[in-house]
Amino acid sequence: MSSKIRDINLAPSGEQKIEWVKRNCDLLRTLEAEFEKTKPFTGKKIALSVHLEAKTAYLCKVLKAGGAEMYVTGSNPLSTQDDVAAALVAAGLEVHAWYDATDEEYNHHIREVLKIGPNIIIDDGGDLVNMMHTEFTDLIPEVIGGCEETTTGIIRLEAMNKAGKLKFPMVRVNNAQCKHFFDNRYGTGQSVWDGINRTTNLIVAGKIVVVAGYGWCGKGTAMRAKGLGARVIVTEIDPVKAIEAVMDGFDVMPMKEAAKYGDFFVTVTGCDKVIDEEDFMEMKDGAILCNAGHFDCEIDMARLREIAVSSKEMRKNIMGYTLSNGHTLCVLGEGRLVNLACGDGHPAEIMDMSFAIQALSAKYLVEKGAGLTEKLIDVPEEVDRDVAVRKLNFLGKQIDVLTPEQEKYLYG
Repeated sequence: MSSKIRDINLAPSGEQKIEWVKRNCDLLRTLEAEFEKTKPFTGKKIALSVHLEAKTAYLCKVLKAGGAEMYVTGSNPLSTQDDVAAALVAAGLEVHAWYDATDEEYNHHIREVLKIGPNIIIDDGGDLVNMMHTEFTDLIPEVIGGCEETTTGIIRLEAMNKAGKLKFPMVRVNNAQCKHFFDNRYGTGQSVWDGINRTTNLIVAGKIVVVAGYGWCGKGTAMRAKGLGARVIVTEIDPVKAIEAVMDGFDVMPMKEAAKYGDFFVTVTGCDKVIDEEDFMEMKDGAILCNAGHFDCEIDMARLREIAVSSKEMRKNIMGYTLSNGHTLCVLGEGRLVNLACGDGHPAEIMDMSFAIQALSAKYLVEKGAGLTEKLIDVPEEVDRDVAVRKLNFLGKQIDVLTPEQEKYLYG
């Protein structure tokens, strides 16, 4: 097999991006040096489907340094950066991905990295695992296990496991403390607004931002909107999270009501049709809509396209849809992940922690996978703590340590 990318001549630009990431990822640099010596993945094939930009590329190179044969594709048609894909191919990795792939092309790329018979799967949203269980069942015995990066992917895995369909162990990387406390909150919070701001070039201060969902990603998005000077409204289905949003200083109301007020709308739920036709018809002229969930179904784009009287590109990555009431709604990045479709994703230092968890979880599967009986497992506590201790050291911070007397007081 050979790589299928847009243009290998773009490699120098991608290499520059990856080098910048490497400079700012202390944990991954350390793991790369360790893996080069220990080669924990020697003889193992790793299929990876994660948003294909520079931070993901560096993770791939770290795993390759550990002896892995890497087979790489993206996890969203609009998040692949062609120069980064080219740089990985130039470095000797097999890549099947390009920016703005059609659904048919995207699924073909997924098939290409699965047909090699991976031993480890690293997934972002569950597309690799789903296709492995539907189209490549004959290769399942070769799979030791895999790692899932996202909340959405874990929801899909839990449904498969409940139905008795999940055939190999999957590590819920998203549930690690060093992942969701930082990646989902601080990473999403910053990168969402980076994507919105660079795409719209509009001020946020003094405007009303509606955040749909108050999980960790929603918390981060709302926090950063508040920091930019916006008034924030949160919509939720969970009464506990709704109370939490109120206690954090935000207004809470149903989307049907919030639709009348919002200048910016950000969906962060992992659910379907969070903003629908009824909401569209209530919105202000010029309202900005975007999604920060994994799939492009949170804003009902199919229905919006159907009811629009006309549509036109307003600016790069902004499509305007004019409705029968004369109002034009502006959708960023086709309703796909705004922080990646319209930006570079999470900051490097944040993904340093998340991808360190990924790399060490993959290593754990190689070492312990044969003895695992559960199909859904959490990141081992020792891995989570190891990443936290390393990161704290790189930050130049120290913490207290319990004395023997204190340990006896607390634990007996």
